[in-house]
Amino acid sequence: MIAGFKRFRHVAAAAPLMLALIATASAQAPYPSRNITLVLPFAAGSGTDTTTRLIGKELGTALGVSMVIENKAGANGSIAASFVARAPADGYTLFVTTNTTHSANPYLLKTMSYDPVKDFTPIARTGDLPFMLVIHPDIPANNVAELIALAKKEPGKYSYASGSSSAIVSGATFARLAGIDLLHVPYKSSPPALTDVIAGRVSMMFIDVPTGLPHVNGKVLKALAVTTKKPSALLPHLPTMDATVKGFDITSWQGYLGPANMPRDIVVRLNAEIRKIIERPDIRNQLAERGMEAFSGTPEEFDAFLKEQLVLWEKLIADAGIEKQ
Repeated sequence: MIAGFKRFRHVAAAAPLMLALIATASAQAPYPSRNITLVLPFAAGSGTDTTTRLIGKELGTALGVSMVIENKAGANGSIAASFVARAPADGYTLFVTTNTTHSANPYLLKTMSYDPVKDFTPIARTGDLPFMLVIHPDIPANNVAELIALAKKEPGKYSYASGSSSAIVSGATFARLAGIDLLHVPYKSSPPALTDVIAGRVSMMFIDVPTGLPHVNGKVLKALAVTTKKPSALLPHLPTMDATVKGFDITSWQGYLGPANMPRDIVVRLNAEIRKIIERPDIRNQLAERGMEAFSGTPEEFDAFLKEQLVLWEKLIADAGIEKQ
């Protein structure tokens, strides 16, 4: 009995050490050892969604795990941003987002549930998503100048839908620079907004190329111009808004972030794999077909870019005369 009790005491005394060794081994398990969740601030079918599914599939293959896509649309992307900001910083919850959550929201929303700089770790920028102005085909305008003339002739008759910050700011900027009165009709995300433009319930919309182009090609929408100051290589036949509305220049970007304080080695690993994917000619071509101008860089470059964009979008929103909601 005494000998058995002594053996029990030895086992009990060793238990904490054994648990510590197991925990250490688990903590040192190679990354990644399980599936990774990619959280998106927009609905399925949006430009960010379609491009992420392509990049995410390749990233999963490179890392040897599956990528789980979670679309958390709503509140101008704040729902998704807050979710990721509060997730463990272990590399298993990542945020694929745009200027909506990380450039524009601080100047569009009265109440912010996250800090776009302090609450996130920049991983890699993946490219730009050009926007274009589309209208319902029944509107008798074949270019931006004709659309402006119609709007000036009948103030308040025409409306624009929005499902992202780029669409909100583009619509307000267009109205201000062109000197026209347009009704703003906001939506939770771009796909339902586009549905109402196609149905003729809303006159026009600034929409990302990946989401809008199939409908333009199908002749159910009419594209008038791109929002970038320089012509888009993806849509060389479309004029720029700036050609008619001087000073118009709005670009949407896309990139990968994680919660704040992610381990450096995981950030470096993810950045390297994402850049390899983006640099592949076949992937760039497929992304171009989806309306994305793909390119990447280091986490440090993305971090600096994010801070520059906050300054830029503050000015864009102020110049457009948009008040915080």
